[in-house]
Amino acid sequence: MTARLLVLGIDAANPALLTQWAGDGTLPNLSRLMARGLVGATHSLAGFFVGSTWPSFYTGVTPARHGLHYQVQLRPGTYELYRPAAGELVKAKPFWSHLSRAGRRVAVLDVPLSRLDPSLHGMQVVEWGGHDAVYGFQAWPPEAEAAIRSRFGRHPAGPSCDAAGRSPGDYLAFTDALVRGVRAKTDLTLHFLRQEPWDLFIQVFTEAHCAGHQCWHLHAPTHPGYDPAAVRVTGDPLRQVYAAIDAAIGEVLGQAGDALVVVIVPHGMSHWYGAQLLLPEILFRLGVARPPPPPPAESPARAGLCVVAGVWRQLPDSIRRRLAPLRDRLLRGTEPAGRLPTLGADPGASSCFPVGNGLAVGGIRLNLRGREPRGLLESGTPADEFCEHLTAALLEIVDQRTGRPLVRRVLQTADFYAGEHLDDLPDLLVEWSDEVPTGSSLIAGGAGAVVRAHSLRIGNVEGVNHYGRTGEHRPEGMFIATGPGVPPGLLDRVVSILDFAPTFAGLFGVELPQRDGAPLAELLRSELP
Repeated sequence: MTARLLVLGIDAANPALLTQWAGDGTLPNLSRLMARGLVGATHSLAGFFVGSTWPSFYTGVTPARHGLHYQVQLRPGTYELYRPAAGELVKAKPFWSHLSRAGRRVAVLDVPLSRLDPSLHGMQVVEWGGHDAVYGFQAWPPEAEAAIRSRFGRHPAGPSCDAAGRSPGDYLAFTDALVRGVRAKTDLTLHFLRQEPWDLFIQVFTEAHCAGHQCWHLHAPTHPGYDPAAVRVTGDPLRQVYAAIDAAIGEVLGQAGDALVVVIVPHGMSHWYGAQLLLPEILFRLGVARPPPPPPAESPARAGLCVVAGVWRQLPDSIRRRLAPLRDRLLRGTEPAGRLPTLGADPGASSCFPVGNGLAVGGIRLNLRGREPRGLLESGTPADEFCEHLTAALLEIVDQRTGRPLVRRVLQTADFYAGEHLDDLPDLLVEWSDEVPTGSSLIAGGAGAVVRAHSLRIGNVEGVNHYGRTGEHRPEGMFIATGPGVPPGLLDRVVSILDFAPTFAGLFGVELPQRDGAPLAELLRSELP
């Protein structure tokens, strides 16, 4: 026996594709696992299924309790942005920390957005092969890090998968690096899995995340960046990476013995969509936010940029669209590397302002008196009425490409979540409609996709998406569980990602000090070897 509980994660894979390809023979190991195990659909958190999915999964609490919703957040009590990774990152303990304190031996490998914990009773690997590299590669104990560096070296795909202007040949090499990365991660996993009889062993294959973000336009013919000539060179990168992960799972399961095995996909991936790039301008047009004034004592170069920006805002949409690629090339590199973004609004003259929350769901912060340094809105009824009017205005906006609503819904965060870190989060969450793909082509020289928003209140607002990804997250995921006492079949309900941390802890008789999820009875009935 190598582990009593073996958890294998597939980061940001598409559950429909996993099921389809398991059925047609592309993913034979997942197919066999589904045939003999319990298969269920999962759902990530409304409004927070991008930056906080994995922390919510491994703590069992929402961002209102663990405090992380995005990699760059508003520092409470200020108008400054900061990187949570520079501090505590997640303000709640992972379930494996509670197992460790209870004397269980744990091995935690490449769980996204997790911080190295040298107090663990076991071992941990952070970001050897991860998509969100906030810390860089680290491992504990030191001999584990030394072994990885000497035996396995660096992940073949490198620390970041983002890049623009790839040629078909570049995509071919990128896919090959991800596949080789899965192979190397398999060897690394087996190396540590065989070292001792672990109570918990968890490993996450993050390569699916990179493939989905970067290569969706090479998978889906409906994507605006789909190029048949390029696909004849690259093939379908998603299929290749998913097949490599399936082979890896087969090899690892071959060493699992009679362990309880859980394969988990906490959130999904599909085409890039939405109009997040337009949200600041939409708020300006609605009169609820003001653009930031030019900073004082600017350099001539910076002042020139501000003048250009002012002229740019006055140009007709058709001209801005034609000139957008040139503007982006000129502006690229004008900001210092690693510099934090600014709010992009004048908080002293704004009733609200946009805050980062990913591209699938926009975040809006209310400028509340008593909470913000220069708050304008009164809490209570005035703020509620403001949110009601703003929500109505946002829901009126249509996508000019379809004539249908561009915003699916607007959520008030406090209606869905409660906790000591609620004020760390955006107050309103703008869920964009995903009916129409808007991701740009990443093939060198490819044109960006135009996004057009219209309503009587905002007029016409449009922008060109030159963002370097063509796939974006979805909240839907899945899990497969198999082992002694696990009932096979299809689960008749959708479960929350918050349910797994209390379930995994409960299997060892450990109660989490706080949880927003509920243990899964079907798994608690299983028998750990």
